[in-house]
Amino acid sequence: MNRFDAMGVFVAVVEAGSLSAAADRLNLAKSAVSRRMAELENHLGVQLLTRTTRKQALTDTGRAYYQQCQRILNDVAELESSIAQQTSALKGRLRIAVPLTFGIYHLTPAINDFVIRHPGIEFDLDFNDRLVDLVHEGFDMSLRIGKLENSSMIARRLAPIHHVVCASPAYLQKFGKPGHPHDLRRHRVLHYSNLPDASWRYRRRDGAEGAVTVAVRTLANNGDFIRCAGIAGHGILMLPTFVVHQSLRDGSLVPLLTDYIWRGVQAYAVYPPTRHLSVRMRAFIDFLVQRFSGVPEWDRNLPGLSLQV
Repeated sequence: MNRFDAMGVFVAVVEAGSLSAAADRLNLAKSAVSRRMAELENHLGVQLLTRTTRKQALTDTGRAYYQQCQRILNDVAELESSIAQQTSALKGRLRIAVPLTFGIYHLTPAINDFVIRHPGIEFDLDFNDRLVDLVHEGFDMSLRIGKLENSSMIARRLAPIHHVVCASPAYLQKFGKPGHPHDLRRHRVLHYSNLPDASWRYRRRDGAEGAVTVAVRTLANNGDFIRCAGIAGHGILMLPTFVVHQSLRDGSLVPLLTDYIWRGVQAYAVYPPTRHLSVRMRAFIDFLVQRFSGVPEWDRNLPGLSLQV
């Protein structure tokens, strides 16, 4: 009996749900699958599956053995993939969910550079600010910005994400500058609707924390729209620097309340917890980590701002 082959048959039977379905998946006769299962159980001296005419179920020993077989088979598959990739170019498709504005402004040029290095990689990108279900919707990974909730996903930190409160010179000339966060209550405010509420949280330089509930004049789920509305003078906004960096540099938006730190969060690459992480996937995540390390391009040379994590 080839024990490695037998482990593969056993895993196929468990995942397919029956001997017949496993036989179809493996392109083997059902009798051959049944024989290999019997040989494996005889070799181990234990029963791995309880089988009736209608269903099968793992025994406690079978469940533990199945988990170990999965790990061994995945490790071998990843080892073989790694060896193959040492002598050949990266190939294959990556399906990724990306926040709209960050994806267009910052991930697009990163992907362009990655594809130049690895032309065999194909990308399937979903530009959307919604929270996707990676497993059920079939994504390899997503890029998420914020504070991650507890989940079974694996996350690698890419970059700090700073927020800035700002407004156009025309708005400030007409309505004046707020001197304290609580002054925002009497101002016209443009609010990003994907935030949990209209309470803008801040931290003073001495570490004390606070929040102000703003009166929202305009609500939108797209940062670029809010930025344009702010430039047009419709109100004060709070957005990540990766959205407003160019507007701050050209003076169409002016930073406000810069003695306070506003909603510091992180950008992460998030992916399902599989031991068999493809070589192309690991290469792309490593590329993003390196590209966004240190001070990201969008946080450099911003007038009137001293950013802290």
